[in-house]
Amino acid sequence: MSLSNPFSRRLYLRIWLAVVGGMAVLTLTVGWAWRIAEEQKAQNNQPFVPPSREMAVRDPAGNLVLRGMATRQPSEPGEVVEFHIEAENGQIFTLQMAPRQPRMGRNGGRGGPGQDEAAFWTRPPFGFLWLLGIVGLAVAVGVYPIIRRLTQRLEALQRSVKTFGEGDLSVRVPEQGQDEVADLARQFNAAAERVETLVKSHKSLLANASHELRSPLTRIRMGLELMGGQQPSPAFREEILRNIAELDQLVDEILLASRLDAREADVGTVELVDLIGLAAEECARVDADLDVSASPDSLEVRGVAKLLRRAIRNLLENARRYSNGEITVVVHRRQGRAEVHVCDHGPGVPPSQRERIFEPFYRLPGASERAGGVGLGLSLVRSIAGRHQGTVHCQDRPDGEHGACFVLTLPLAPTKATTNLVPH
Repeated sequence: MSLSNPFSRRLYLRIWLAVVGGMAVLTLTVGWAWRIAEEQKAQNNQPFVPPSREMAVRDPAGNLVLRGMATRQPSEPGEVVEFHIEAENGQIFTLQMAPRQPRMGRNGGRGGPGQDEAAFWTRPPFGFLWLLGIVGLAVAVGVYPIIRRLTQRLEALQRSVKTFGEGDLSVRVPEQGQDEVADLARQFNAAAERVETLVKSHKSLLANASHELRSPLTRIRMGLELMGGQQPSPAFREEILRNIAELDQLVDEILLASRLDAREADVGTVELVDLIGLAAEECARVDADLDVSASPDSLEVRGVAKLLRRAIRNLLENARRYSNGEITVVVHRRQGRAEVHVCDHGPGVPPSQRERIFEPFYRLPGASERAGGVGLGLSLVRSIAGRHQGTVHCQDRPDGEHGACFVLTLPLAPTKATTNLVPH
């Protein structure tokens, strides 16, 4: 909604007008009810005549002059008040009292028309109407800045959402307060952060994939040009097949990385997986040593078997690529979780690079593309671990020798049941 819309569409004005309107309706309703009550009372209520009571009149000497029952006679406001006194001998005497005089003014004079008008506006029901009007005005003035402050935060959120929708993914909303608006701002910022990270990741993936695809294609093209139409030699044929296999691996890993990024994508059936058996099969494939001395007969985790196999295989291939000696795989249980340690005797990973090596297409400084791999293996391991509520990190070898050790941690299966649900 644009800020140039009519004021009837402004949220803060609508809230404020609702408060003011509510106070006005309350004032008018109470005043009307009081007015009706006063009119009903004036119609049905007769002048009040108190019951008879004994009255005595004495002279200045204190002698009794008259004693009898006095009864006040009906009269209108402003008229002479009369009392009829019936003496003991049956005679009726009349006592008259002049009406009350108007209140004296400040200068000693009687009040004029101005005071009558003041009394008119201050006596019920008009006095109460004025009181309600003043209270309503105070409420209207007092709630306006509060409502305006609230809606200003909503307008800031509105502007940010509009800017974000126009393509500026870096926009964020100030997080002020602890109410629902602040919570909405925090949720928007978190969602914007995830979207920005995902878009940057996809842009980086596309840029790096185009570079990685171009390298083997360039080598194949150059080789074909050098052949000059001749029969390729066995060595050249092997080189072409190696480049094609590299392209096939790159495409496969890019597709897998895209499916893992899309949380709703179906990546396989969740089942109980024997982690020790899986590790044994992959160790046999690359001739690595498997140590399960600290483990029971089996360690079962819930997950997609082909993804877990891919994670262990990528760790082993990474170790084989850089190791100068034997590779050791240790599978054991620790604090209710299964851990797979893949340790090599390679050059190791500097502490400052141990997080960056899990970024897509990242290679350590000095690493050559001819060494193999496309830079997606460790990134896929972290994505697979995240899909299984697990983690992966790099650390020094526990025995202090030269090399690196990658630790894949996964939660153990709580039950023996299986399911076909996709992990999220």
